[in-house]
Amino acid sequence: MANLFARKPIAELLADEGTSQSLKRVLGAGDLIMLAIGAVIGAGIFGAIGTAAAGQIGPNGEVIRYAAGPALILSFVLLGGACALAGLCYAELAAMIPQAGSAYAYSYATLGEIVAWIIGWDLILEYAVGNVAVAISWGDYFTTLLRGFGLELPVYLTTGYRTALLSATPAVHDLLNSAPRVLGFPFLINLPAFAIVMAITWLLLRGARESARANTIMVTIKLLVLGLFMIAGFTAINPANYTPFAPNGFTGIHQGAAIVFFAYIGFDAISTAAEETSNPQRNLPIGILGGLAICTIIYVVVGIIITGMVPYKELGVADPLARALELTGFTNVAWIVALGAIVSMATVLLVFQYGQPRIFFAMARDGLLPQWAARVDPKTRIPYTTTLVTGVVVAVASLVGDAAETYDLTNIGTLFAFALVCAGVLVLRVKEPARPRPFKVPFVWGVAPAGVLACLYIMYGLPPQAWSRFGWWLVIGLIIYGLYGYPNSRLRAV
Repeated sequence: MANLFARKPIAELLADEGTSQSLKRVLGAGDLIMLAIGAVIGAGIFGAIGTAAAGQIGPNGEVIRYAAGPALILSFVLLGGACALAGLCYAELAAMIPQAGSAYAYSYATLGEIVAWIIGWDLILEYAVGNVAVAISWGDYFTTLLRGFGLELPVYLTTGYRTALLSATPAVHDLLNSAPRVLGFPFLINLPAFAIVMAITWLLLRGARESARANTIMVTIKLLVLGLFMIAGFTAINPANYTPFAPNGFTGIHQGAAIVFFAYIGFDAISTAAEETSNPQRNLPIGILGGLAICTIIYVVVGIIITGMVPYKELGVADPLARALELTGFTNVAWIVALGAIVSMATVLLVFQYGQPRIFFAMARDGLLPQWAARVDPKTRIPYTTTLVTGVVVAVASLVGDAAETYDLTNIGTLFAFALVCAGVLVLRVKEPARPRPFKVPFVWGVAPAGVLACLYIMYGLPPQAWSRFGWWLVIGLIIYGLYGYPNSRLRAV
């Protein structure tokens, strides 16, 4: 049993530097902040913000999530505080252990192999499954943009099967009966979602430096578009829309935070870039904490504006920003925002698709996954095999998936990882107090436990089905670890 909790020495984690299975350090602090904005300002602000404000009703009329209403801004403040606690802990560990693998690598060094495996398996929910939701939201905005040009794709080519199955909207749910049938099953696929994932995968295969440069361009466009939304929306604010401010009290605020948390996981993606960051001891803390602060401010401002533009119940759509602009007469601006959302969510896809292969890569390098996943392209120095495999799997899942159910899975997986990172900081302070720490969490014995409790509390606000699916996901992961990971662990072989 003790072998399950064997810790990988930090010196051994750093020993992979410069080998044939190491990545190239090409990213600076500015690149990391742009990666954070690229990941955090995306599907949350252009998609999930509407569900958080308006709530969510199931196909049978049952309440899945209570509406936060205009008090949505308090959901963002709650999230910003919880993520700041976790972000400080991430910054300390990332500066100490500047390796690919994010929370997986940190857990291996602090809490042991079995916990590291659980986190690595868990992070698949954060990145691969999360990207399914982002791709679907991207597809919704893309079809909105096409309608602005007078082009209308057949609805059965822009709606996944599970989206129709789980929808409470009669017209969407009825697609199960009206769509063309293949072998007796309704032919319902989200072709735009599939296409964007494959395009992003192609870009990522070109190299980390090229991907970061493309991300910076797209982040600049998205910030300009959000600025336009804020200016137009501010002129259309009706103070009456702020009443009732919190229609479901703190329950709505809590549950709103639980779904929009999806938006804040981008700073974790920065830590997956640790092995490709120059001067990581300085640049990683700047990227993680700087990106988090900027994004929290943007979310609060957008939340104030959008809930003042229209009644919060009107925001329960896939493209809430565009919807709010259309309802207030800014049709042309809505078209521009839809265009900006397409660019914005493409950056989220890029950053998440960037992170997931590096988790697989780090786990394979430790022997917990097959060695083909640890292959690095000799020219670009990126984990090309896992990048390609992840892209294909996410693209296929996006064809038939539903965004709302994948949001919850992503959130519960990420919150669990954040809680363990906060715990890992405390463990390492006890186990290796003398180890150099380029960045130290201030008041660590208060901050780290508060981070654990905050993450667990937000997890508590997720629907029961998210907990059930998360439990089954962990069971499947432990079976794979027992059959392959444990017997092939490189740590156990030495």
